[in-house]
Amino acid sequence: MSGHSKWATIKRKKEALDAKRGAVFTRVAKELTVAARMGGSDPETNPRLRLAVLKAKSANMPKDNIERAIKKGAGELEGVTYEECLYECFAPGGVGIMVQVVTDKKSRTTPEIKNILTKGGGSLGNPGSVSRLFDKKGVITLKNEQISEEELIDLAAGAGAEDVVLEDELFTVTTSTDDFENVLSEISKKELEVVESGIKYIPMVKADVNDQSTAEKVIKILDLLESHDDVQSVNSNFEPSSDLELS
Repeated sequence: MSGHSKWATIKRKKEALDAKRGAVFTRVAKELTVAARMGGSDPETNPRLRLAVLKAKSANMPKDNIERAIKKGAGELEGVTYEECLYECFAPGGVGIMVQVVTDKKSRTTPEIKNILTKGGGSLGNPGSVSRLFDKKGVITLKNEQISEEELIDLAAGAGAEDVVLEDELFTVTTSTDDFENVLSEISKKELEVVESGIKYIPMVKADVNDQSTAEKVIKILDLLESHDDVQSVNSNFEPSSDLELS
């Protein structure tokens, strides 16, 4: 994980703000719809949908919204058909970016993602060119005022979590992809408010950026990708120098 990097702190603040703006609801609703379309509307027989419902509940999504998204995916309501895409990208300074997307029209989304990259001096990479720099993990973020660090470590570790980090008033719990559902379930049972949860790409190799202009270009690309309506998550190995002025 990025530990105490400057960009990690800024990004966590943005994620907390996004949750307040309802961006999490939109992304989880798409996940519910995709999961129901792929495996049916019964969470008991559809593990992916079961996890999506758990994420929705942990984000305090209203029950009606959850049911509507599931029915849409199962074909019980009229609606669009979503598909998942994974884009492996390069930004200036050799920064690698993994972009997870759920879209109703890939032929529209792909050029838009490519345009964001090209304008910022980046590019799309070939499959495997960027993902080899990352480790796929479950990540759960929650506010620290709800529970002590010791209590959360005991709770999360008991459910199979690999790591718990406290930074900037937020806990980040990291799990394997196999244990993610169980850890999120145990946290939800305690009725703790989750800021964000999901399967993310954690960088194994950092891209150190010491130049102010390059760092600003990378940040602009990351911001534009994260604000795109079809993007579910953006993960990068961006590691700016601590003496740069970032906002």
